[in-house]
Amino acid sequence: MSLSITASYFKAAVSQRRIGVMRSATNVATEEHEPKFLKAVEQYFDRAAKYSDASEETLKHIKSTDSVLSVTFPVEKNGKVVMIRGYRSQHSRHRLPCKGGIRFSSAVDLQEVEALSALMTYKCAVVDVPFGGGKGGIMINPQEWTEAELERITRRFTLELCQKNFIGPGVDVPAPDVGTGAREMGWIADTYRNFNPQDVNGAACVTGKALSLGGVRGRTEATGLGVYYGVREFLAFPEVQERIKHHGKVEDTSVIIQGFGNVGYWASKFFESNGAKIIGIVEHDYAAYNLSGLNIEQLSLWRKEHGSFKGYPDAQILDNPMALLEAECDVLIPAALERQIGLRNAHRIKAKLVGEAANGPVTPGADQVLLKSGKVVVPDLLLNAGGVCVSYFEWAKNLSHLRFGRMNKRWDERSKGQLLALVEGNAGRPLSEVERRQLIHGAEEHELVYSGLEDTMIVACNETRQTAIAKGIDYRTAALANSINKIAASLAGSGSIFTNA
Repeated sequence: MSLSITASYFKAAVSQRRIGVMRSATNVATEEHEPKFLKAVEQYFDRAAKYSDASEETLKHIKSTDSVLSVTFPVEKNGKVVMIRGYRSQHSRHRLPCKGGIRFSSAVDLQEVEALSALMTYKCAVVDVPFGGGKGGIMINPQEWTEAELERITRRFTLELCQKNFIGPGVDVPAPDVGTGAREMGWIADTYRNFNPQDVNGAACVTGKALSLGGVRGRTEATGLGVYYGVREFLAFPEVQERIKHHGKVEDTSVIIQGFGNVGYWASKFFESNGAKIIGIVEHDYAAYNLSGLNIEQLSLWRKEHGSFKGYPDAQILDNPMALLEAECDVLIPAALERQIGLRNAHRIKAKLVGEAANGPVTPGADQVLLKSGKVVVPDLLLNAGGVCVSYFEWAKNLSHLRFGRMNKRWDERSKGQLLALVEGNAGRPLSEVERRQLIHGAEEHELVYSGLEDTMIVACNETRQTAIAKGIDYRTAALANSINKIAASLAGSGSIFTNA
């Protein structure tokens, strides 16, 4: 069974065989009557709306999707013409540009794209990123197409977005998603630039680019790092410690992660480097388990070389990976597809805290089961917002045409050096060269990005906590209620041209 939503972070494309098996894993976890992804997002919204300050008319406005683009175009393959279908959804334009990834998957459909764009709207609002929500997808299996064919498809889809005004630095800014990466974002940026040569800010039409094309350092690991920051903050809350009987520190916390793509890999790296024990990694075909803790880099290298965890010597390898979700641990992080924990397996989850690194991994019914059993669920719209936060930083960098730290790094170092000289004079002891360099070091771009992301996650986690305590509700409902209130305030402040709503 497949439990990973992305390919290895070393690759841009995802295996569609994994996607297909992941869908079957979803069937194992969920009952037939449980809502699909879009309906689940709407149910969560309706639950949170009761605790918001927005009027009924405003709630209807926020909930509905603003615009959806559906296109088809021909591409030649092996002497035959294949019709390609693509979508782009702009859920909300209360703030511009819209923001959200573009995925390549044979499982892409309009409902999925609309649901993900709605989630992006709420995600941006909860972490105070000034974007509306968007999402896009092309219904192809990237493994079945050559690199040259993928480039033609990507560029043609970008042309459709340009023609319909669904892309631009101030309109709609895509990013990588399932089956896409920096390579595809580079093709998108180049196509946009060729059709808009007069746009001096054209590099900001897409994020997730390579550094050589205007990307930002820290973007690759951003979502995984945000997951680490979010779980760390919630573990530190006294009420969480009391509820799950946990010591509140990352050190010696046992963690199981479902999915070993970009998000799962980087989340596991940051947890491991900060003292947590990663006791389990669940992938599409096998799961690796070691109660003493896995070596993440060794496991990653083994999988890269052998194609799976099979045969890895320093762990117990399970060929029924879904079962590892139900193992005892402090923290379970689903970093796979949506609907991985449903009514069929929620009652067997033994983790004390579930951190949603994926989009929609827990169904509404399963969410209630987990909460009633005393578990803490940190919601996706908050926990996996690291990617869009750092995409915001990249977008801002492209608009400023200036690398973060370029203007102030040396000034900061000189200022700290002068202060240090005074301290050395008063102390009567000069510092070693190593000590001196460590103390006067000016921030590099990736350090500023990490700092900005950490601050964003700390603020958003505390806002969610305060609302949850004040209203006596769970964290998902609190985060969504905060998001709704922020969007409603933006709509009220800007007014409406054509209605009185």
